Amino acid sequence: MKTRTFRGGAHVDPKKSLTSGSTSIAAKAPAFVYIPLSQHTGAPCKPVVSVGDAVKMGQLIGEAGGFVSAPIHASISGTVTAIQEMPHPTGRFVECIVIENDYEDTPDESIRKEPDPDGLTPEELVARIQQAGIAGLGGAAFPSHVKYTPPKDKTVEYVILNGIECEPFITADHRMLLEYTDAIVRGLKYIMKAAHAPKGIIAIEDNKMDAVREMQEATRTEENIQVVVCPEKYPQGSEKQLIYAVTGREVPAGGLPMDVGVIVNNVGTANAVCEAVEDNRPLITRMVTVSGDAVAKPANYRVRIGTLFRDLIAESGGLPEIPYVLLSGGLMMGKAMYTDEIPVIKGTSAVLLLKDSGTPAPGERDCVRCARCIDACPAFLQPTRLNRLARKHEFEALLKEENIMSCIECGSCTYVCPAHIPLLEWIRRGKQGIIRSKIQ
Repeated sequence: MKTRTFRGGAHVDPKKSLTSGSTSIAAKAPAFVYIPLSQHTGAPCKPVVSVGDAVKMGQLIGEAGGFVSAPIHASISGTVTAIQEMPHPTGRFVECIVIENDYEDTPDESIRKEPDPDGLTPEELVARIQQAGIAGLGGAAFPSHVKYTPPKDKTVEYVILNGIECEPFITADHRMLLEYTDAIVRGLKYIMKAAHAPKGIIAIEDNKMDAVREMQEATRTEENIQVVVCPEKYPQGSEKQLIYAVTGREVPAGGLPMDVGVIVNNVGTANAVCEAVEDNRPLITRMVTVSGDAVAKPANYRVRIGTLFRDLIAESGGLPEIPYVLLSGGLMMGKAMYTDEIPVIKGTSAVLLLKDSGTPAPGERDCVRCARCIDACPAFLQPTRLNRLARKHEFEALLKEENIMSCIECGSCTYVCPAHIPLLEWIRRGKQGIIRSKIQ
């Protein structure tokens, strides 16, 4: 079978066997959920409930703060006990609506079967998706309805469902592909109709051949949907790299996928779209991998939005007694957390607990000019030069000559560097310096 890929990247140990072969588990509903008013790219939500209000599962509790925003809904039924700031997976403190669980799971009246989902117009589909608060579940959490309403001068030809999941340890999308196969295909068809896109692609890495077979069977009679297999490589799932791999189209620097006639969505997003269209169900749950070499019982959980990391960790055997590192997200691009009092949000794909060996990291040495970082960079940048310019605060050169903002921060350069230079950290500092300097 021919596979398709992109230039650059790195081969990283996938470490997926801990959870890839096990059916997902419905996580226990916690006593309290802490639902952030900001879970997506764009303006935060505005609360429409007050302390003391009784709410139902699926009820609107935060209205969108603008067009590029996504409403939020209660993931349990119960009583609003507080609206307070909480630590957030991004590292910031964000206002959250706290709901105490009544353990009734009383559904909101708006959740009901759609009698004729195939009869909905593209405009009605977009409105339904917007009302459901669906944002990309691959990590960026961009409000989905915005993608499906491109400017009049943009035509969408392809909708690509991203089932690559190249980050080590994470298998949430793999389980979605296996357990929600038909719903994902139906969701893709609704997205294609909403965006007026004639072609659909489901992209899967070749370390998930069981999912490839399931999707090929599910789309056997769908003439306008193709399953594309990509080789296992990091960061194969990055948006621009995936578009090039499966269509041969290159998104221009500073451009968006729709500039080359493409929309990319995560497979979990397609499932959420299916639930919104067919059941009027808002986005109140998602699949989360809890894994790592310090986890007693690794698993994939179907989790209520607003569940604290500590509750998921407790269900997986509790915190380890040995020193550990807690990550939100994957091994390569995830963020280290200083507390487990962090809520699951729409973009949370994984909670990782990794053993801290206590061994100091190798010391940084001088660049040996091997060019491995340049070969690995999927954005065709020169990480060594970005590193030097960032250290010298040459922010204008970084932006205008070296195109630093095209860096997707995948970490491939740091991963392959034999001199252990923290290239990505200096690139991030360079970006921050450009923003502070307000260089146009």
